[in-house]
Amino acid sequence: MFFQHIYDKTLAQASYLIGCQRTGESMVIDPKRDVDTYLEIAKQNGLRITHIAETHIHADFLSGARELAAITGANMYLSDEGGEDWEYEFDHIGLKNGSVIKVGNLTFEVIHTPGHTPESISFLLTDNPASTKPVMLFTGDFVFVGDIGRPDLLEKAAGMKGTQDAGALQMYNSIQKFAALPDYLQVWPGHGAGSACGKALGAVPSSTVGYEKIRNWAFQHDDDQKGFVDYLLADQPEPPKYFAMMKKLNKVARPLLTQVPTQTKLSGDAVKAAMEKGIKLIDTRNKVDFAQGFIPGSINIQGNNAFATWMGWFVNYEEPFILVANDNQVEDLTRKLMRIGLDNVLGYIDDVNALEIPLQKSEIIEIDEFKSYLNREDTQVIDLRGVSEYNTEHIEGAENIFIGTILSNLDKISKDKQVVIHCQGGDRAAIGYSLLVKNGFKNVKNYSAGMNEWIAKGNPTATELVEAAAC
Repeated sequence: MFFQHIYDKTLAQASYLIGCQRTGESMVIDPKRDVDTYLEIAKQNGLRITHIAETHIHADFLSGARELAAITGANMYLSDEGGEDWEYEFDHIGLKNGSVIKVGNLTFEVIHTPGHTPESISFLLTDNPASTKPVMLFTGDFVFVGDIGRPDLLEKAAGMKGTQDAGALQMYNSIQKFAALPDYLQVWPGHGAGSACGKALGAVPSSTVGYEKIRNWAFQHDDDQKGFVDYLLADQPEPPKYFAMMKKLNKVARPLLTQVPTQTKLSGDAVKAAMEKGIKLIDTRNKVDFAQGFIPGSINIQGNNAFATWMGWFVNYEEPFILVANDNQVEDLTRKLMRIGLDNVLGYIDDVNALEIPLQKSEIIEIDEFKSYLNREDTQVIDLRGVSEYNTEHIEGAENIFIGTILSNLDKISKDKQVVIHCQGGDRAAIGYSLLVKNGFKNVKNYSAGMNEWIAKGNPTATELVEAAAC
């Protein structure tokens, strides 16, 4: 048996290529959209991609199953569980609980594991030449290392009311199936730490059934369905805005993109003309370089591992946009955008001076100046982190407006007072600063060091102040 784990750090997403070395057949599970990765792995190992499978209709990335099928001619094996509302709307081979897929000498048995989504399935692999016992379980977004898939995405991201409670109950029943599997069985999930598909995913890429039964919180609620459901639904992170579009595009027929596009390098005049028409300019430089000089009206979304996620919050699927990026970054950024279906890149520039206009600078403040603005009537301090982060610990007097929703909450931000923003370590505050300035806010300062520095230097949080007062 050939096995390779392919991991995309930008979305904390795992896919797998498993092959029978005797027959040369292989299957890819949950492929990302830039599928040349799988073609190269197969070529290097003398394999043909003959089968493509998915564990569920993904919300966090645009599946490359159809691109890979178009290139290789492989069949797609997709879930037909969950009812008519959860059917893929394009040709595929349907799978039900108990279905079996043969890939050379390998056998994949389908287990219906609803909860994260109604149609969710897992694949139980047996390497027949080695043993009659199964060896691996590919769980998708069902069971992660240290966590399980969240059932609230359909309601929070896609607006499907009432689905989170039903999903939580389904998840409770599904983990009973998981717990009955052999302890030795290897578990290979669809995501790792950093994914928004759960709240406490481990960084280790794989586990075993036995280990998860010991350490995963979901298996510590014996005969306590209510406690399980309450904990599962509590404090889940905000689902990125683009998740709703992913649910749609992964279900319906759509245009395919079978190779990584080459982006056009634009002139300064072309960028100025585009911006005058309202086209967004996304500056992907690091927050320090951006702060030292940026094109007025540009948005700072750094080209790091979180790039695609934040782009999905602030760029819609109909509008074209332009990037500020180095020549050697553009392909990587294009791949990251492909993986969530943001294909409308008008082009890029690699020099912010190309427009020949005066650059703006961010007002970055240090901790002592930040302290001078606290608890003042003429100042509004805004914490841009997520709600659960804020509730866990925050600076006394700071208001919470999650960065992902800042554009729909501009009316809550004063244009008369001094506004001071911060987050955990500065990345989200850099986005927030650029968006506020773009939307006409003049009196904005950025405490970029944020909560990391505040806590490291021994300053109290609001929770600690309350506890101290109680004593």
